[in-house]
Amino acid sequence: MLSDAPLNDHQLTLGLMPLNDAAPFVVAEQLGFFQEEGLSVTLKWQPSWAALRDDLQTGVLQGAQMLALMPLTSTLGLDGRATPVISAMTLNLGGNAITLSRALMTRLAEEGHVLDSSLGIACALGEHVRQRRQRGEAPLRLASVHPFSSHRYLLRYWLAAGGIDPDSQVDMRAVAPPLMAAQLASGILDGFCVGEPWNSLASAQGMGQVVAGSHDIWRFGQEKVLGVREDWAQQHPLAHQALIRSLLRACAWLDRPGNRQQAASWLHDEGLPEVPLSVIAHGLEDVDVEQSVEDYQQANAGWTIFHRYAANFPWSSHTRWYVSQMQRWGHLHGISEHDIAATLTRCVRPDLYRIAARSLGLVVPAVDERSEGNHPAPWWLSGEAGQIPMPADGFIDGAVFE
Repeated sequence: MLSDAPLNDHQLTLGLMPLNDAAPFVVAEQLGFFQEEGLSVTLKWQPSWAALRDDLQTGVLQGAQMLALMPLTSTLGLDGRATPVISAMTLNLGGNAITLSRALMTRLAEEGHVLDSSLGIACALGEHVRQRRQRGEAPLRLASVHPFSSHRYLLRYWLAAGGIDPDSQVDMRAVAPPLMAAQLASGILDGFCVGEPWNSLASAQGMGQVVAGSHDIWRFGQEKVLGVREDWAQQHPLAHQALIRSLLRACAWLDRPGNRQQAASWLHDEGLPEVPLSVIAHGLEDVDVEQSVEDYQQANAGWTIFHRYAANFPWSSHTRWYVSQMQRWGHLHGISEHDIAATLTRCVRPDLYRIAARSLGLVVPAVDERSEGNHPAPWWLSGEAGQIPMPADGFIDGAVFE
């Protein structure tokens, strides 16, 4: 029997990471959205994605800000102990960037490479990597934040676009986001892919140069998701809906003009006190309506979208794209297509999103999947009760994902 009665201070603990895209949780707390929905939420900041995963799998957390692949890999038992996790909401699009050390960028310039675009820098790095091997030099050391992360697969995609085999030509490792800038400064790393504000921090410190953002690699691709334990969602469906509504309201607030400076201040005070407020605010800035996306992306590679463009809808096709990258690099050996498809259907829950979004009067997409990379200009998506404006999308190598 379901345990949910009308909600009155329903208690739950949610995990989050010291990243700019934790903002929806902090905003929902600060603006009272959780309380208005009958939830009594404790936010638990985590030192690493592995720690967050462990707390969710052991029941310390009921839900969390999660990497897009975490519900799938946790349910499959690929990441930690096998624990069914579902996601009925995407938290943001974009928000990551790739940063290379100043020393490495100086060397690329001295070698005469053209460094005027994200793809151009990837190709220059590819030539540099081949020259390093010929000279017998150690491979470059590049980091992402977790073995099963968007960062790992965006970094691999970017490297491959530049002609680099990430398995044999560079040293790939996992490093917790708060440690990235320090390891770049100390020379432990030559580059990394991480979410904001850590790219902006490395740049502000003069240690790194941001060379590509999420939108340069996969334009308007999925980033973090709301993940909850499946058993908790089944036992507390009303609380789950209340949680989704709270975060939807927070995401909508974050995409309204003029609100992100306040969000940056809250993030600084609650979860990122060691990062200057100006650095957090820079990474959290939103594009001005009069700016072109292309021009803005050049100045703020870690730019993220929290609500518009149907950002919060949990597209099954987004997770399928990440799965395709796992398969590309041999990270799903021994798991059948049938099991992958069944687990994806179990973990990604647009049906639950639609219930929450409809209750807030939002227009929701009429389908669960869509193609990526075949919209060179803004377009309109059919919704259940109207049209949804969508941006141009694409991949750095011009690929199309159906």
